[in-house]
Amino acid sequence: MENRFKFYNTLSRSVETLIPNEDGKIAMYTCGPTVYHFAHIGNLRSYIMEDVLEKTLRYIGYDVKRVMNITDVGHLSSDADTGEDKMLKGAKREHKTVMEIAQFYTEQFFEDCKKLNIKKPDVVEPATNCIDDFIHMIEVLLEKGYAYQAGGNVYFDTSKLDDYYVFSSQSEKELLVGVRDDVEEDANKKNKNDFVLWFTKSKFEDQALKWESPWGTGYPGWHIECSCISMKHLGEHMDIHCGGVDNIFPHHTNEIAQSESYTGHKWCNYWFHVQYLNDKSGKMSKSKGDFLTVSLLEEKGYDPVVYRMFCLQSHYRKPLEFSYEALDNIKSAYVKLVKRIQDLKEDGSVEQEKFQEYKERFEKELCNDLNTSMAITVVYDLLKAEMSDATKRALIEDFDKVLSLNLLTAVVEDANTGVDAEMEAYILAMIEERKAAKKEKNFARADEIRDILLGKGIILEDTREGVKWKKA
Repeated sequence: MENRFKFYNTLSRSVETLIPNEDGKIAMYTCGPTVYHFAHIGNLRSYIMEDVLEKTLRYIGYDVKRVMNITDVGHLSSDADTGEDKMLKGAKREHKTVMEIAQFYTEQFFEDCKKLNIKKPDVVEPATNCIDDFIHMIEVLLEKGYAYQAGGNVYFDTSKLDDYYVFSSQSEKELLVGVRDDVEEDANKKNKNDFVLWFTKSKFEDQALKWESPWGTGYPGWHIECSCISMKHLGEHMDIHCGGVDNIFPHHTNEIAQSESYTGHKWCNYWFHVQYLNDKSGKMSKSKGDFLTVSLLEEKGYDPVVYRMFCLQSHYRKPLEFSYEALDNIKSAYVKLVKRIQDLKEDGSVEQEKFQEYKERFEKELCNDLNTSMAITVVYDLLKAEMSDATKRALIEDFDKVLSLNLLTAVVEDANTGVDAEMEAYILAMIEERKAAKKEKNFARADEIRDILLGKGIILEDTREGVKWKKA
């Protein structure tokens, strides 16, 4: 197969052509959710773009195996091994057991994914299934001298590495900015960036999940989970590792450190990171005021697929600013797009040359660092092009294998449903009268017409494309 897919590799800090391992298959790993609460739409932006990446690779002919973990133990409220265990925090909040919390929010996560047309990975593995794997890797790291015991815990010794900061040329101090809630010092650590592989003594006497280990009863650190789960299902060489940019340091940095120290060779060739979802005040997160979930968007009248389209209209490497106004614009565009597609006739034959021409254009955009915005532009272009409706429908059905926007099947409600033909004719006549009044500089009459229509529940909007109307 021709290697033509290019994307940004965070490890090399450059756009590279994907070259698979010798077997030609793509081994792909996704950092999964910590299942202590509902998924935030900011987190889900990463999963949407990872889904598009996987579907693109399959679309252009690669055999992909994608693995994802479920973190149900070991993730503290700071990525720097401090704070409260997130799972225990969730259990206390809802007066349930940790495993009840894990099961409920795992199910909710995949329900959200289903609503967003995110394909479930081929393998989904909870961390609590892999305790023996974690213990084995830690034993090997201790034997090789990359780990040490202190204060009852087992730590990875970052000073043993020539290049711990593999993702950046930034200084230690700058990188520490990426560590959330880094407010507590662990006196057991030899170096401040050493990280916990196994806890046996911690500040939580009431830690709910504990297992026997060679170092005492305890539980794994968060970072060890992804290394072991990926190797369990993908082997010791991986093609692509995915996550949000907030995972780069320290989580993915630590994964590389322990994995390559364990294997003795390079572990993963390409790293795919998705930028933050922001609002006007900065990065959106669960800790901020409006905890935005898929369910909340539905309550506000948005089809979750509209949020997917919102994400696809932006490049994954650019921060995306969320606002309801922006989402309204995408909702309007989505409704119009689906209605145009629904107007296409189902008869006729597919023109193969046209089909191939537009398919190649679509693939070219996706293979250019996953340019989903331009890929959607190809959909608009084909709708305007001279070709049979059958060809257009066939192309849209084909493209939606990647876009997953329900373009042929969505049931959309026109914002002006319920306005009969007589009322619509009246509205259009009033718009024309208002247009004439403005031309004659009779602005008082133009304003009066706007107010008359508003009194009948109709809002006028002056746009670059002309005057538009909608129900109030």
